[in-house]
Amino acid sequence: MSLQPEIIQKLTAIVGENYIFTDIETRNHYGHDETEDYVFPPNVVVKPANSEEIAAVLKVANDYKIPTTPIGARTGLSGGALSIYEGIGLSTERLNKIIEIDELNLQVTVEPAVITQVLREAVAEKGLFYPVDPSSMGSCWIGGNIAENSGGARAVKYGVTKDYVLNLEVVLPNGEIIWTGANTLKNSTGYNLTQLMVGSEGTLGVITKAVLKLLPQNSHNVLMLVPFYKAHEACEAVSAIFRAGIVPSALEFMERDAIDWTLKYHDNINVTVNDNVQAHLLIEVDGNYPEILMLEAEKIMTVVEQFEIDEVLFADTEDQKNALWKLRRSVAEAVKSNSVYKEEDTVVPRYMLPELLSGIKKIGSKYGFQSVCYGHAGDGNLHVNIIKGDMTDDHWKTQVPIGIREIFELTVSLKGTLSGEHGIGFVQKNFMDIAFTRTHLELMESIKRVFDPNNVLNPGKIFPDE
Repeated sequence: MSLQPEIIQKLTAIVGENYIFTDIETRNHYGHDETEDYVFPPNVVVKPANSEEIAAVLKVANDYKIPTTPIGARTGLSGGALSIYEGIGLSTERLNKIIEIDELNLQVTVEPAVITQVLREAVAEKGLFYPVDPSSMGSCWIGGNIAENSGGARAVKYGVTKDYVLNLEVVLPNGEIIWTGANTLKNSTGYNLTQLMVGSEGTLGVITKAVLKLLPQNSHNVLMLVPFYKAHEACEAVSAIFRAGIVPSALEFMERDAIDWTLKYHDNINVTVNDNVQAHLLIEVDGNYPEILMLEAEKIMTVVEQFEIDEVLFADTEDQKNALWKLRRSVAEAVKSNSVYKEEDTVVPRYMLPELLSGIKKIGSKYGFQSVCYGHAGDGNLHVNIIKGDMTDDHWKTQVPIGIREIFELTVSLKGTLSGEHGIGFVQKNFMDIAFTRTHLELMESIKRVFDPNNVLNPGKIFPDE
């Protein structure tokens, strides 16, 4: 499709000529995220400055029935920000302010383009803690975190994005601006529109402000890296730690290839991995009393020593801790630097992790692909990177999707679901029938129609074969 000159003129009048772009280079730049190698350029990129300008843009889009895709930091892995029907690419990058840190009520009000790590550091300076920490927190934005209900390493103890969202300012597809809730910790007043928006992947409205809950900052933590000789035993140890009465602040799984590839990618990380080690758990406990943390660490040791493990590494300094976290957070980059890949985001009850990992490897053997698995084992969230390597393009396009469907079927059979934190977006939508009946999907589609009867906002996402 192409946009009429009068539409470009209307959009220019809203955002100004310096914030509207029709050149192919800019359109391509805003036409991709971190999802494989997809590029879907919009016809025009607009960069509004505030809620009112976004509302005006959406009124134009709704009047002319122009597909409009909210575009954030483009760090997503499900294609949620791809303009698959062209139209308007609506970048929120100019809405990047921390509006207020309310120290008395432990709340913060932010705009959507605030980088997650920037927010975490800003509140930490005041002794406060925003726990949500996706691996891409140095580049991803709060708005995208809310749209995808992002998690991260510390979700196991502190929860995911939805657990910290109190209230949202949202521009609806028809251009109306609403607040979805109240700045209160409890709210039983009508339907919960705030939580409906969280995880809606930009299909129901454009988030322009968020009021987030904060916690007091813990002052101490203990971090250990536990090598296992058998990958399935590393998965078994996850549930065993919780059954022993310990709730870690992070519990991450990395299989051997994930570690090896990342150590090659970052040759300044000094971690020795013996030949017979198949997997690692990165385990953190945090709190305010070091003596209690050491007791918890000792209890964790009694659990993991029931399995076949190598020497446990305790991070003694902040530099060592940072190096271990860099190792974990760099896995996706390292895999991407080695090969074209597809990343799937499975999640199961944590006790089912060993069966999930074993099943993924069997499916890979059946369909001829290698997988590199890692993730937030403490909450059952396993990322599965399927490696193209020297696979033919035909095999990659025809056989691998069948294998991915079997992985999701296995995941659902283990009482899990398709995504723990990456969302459905464009790339997973045709697997939704595995997790949901037609009744479920019709209910969701009905909600979409109420908010967006003209289907202008982020069309082609979530629902199969839209």
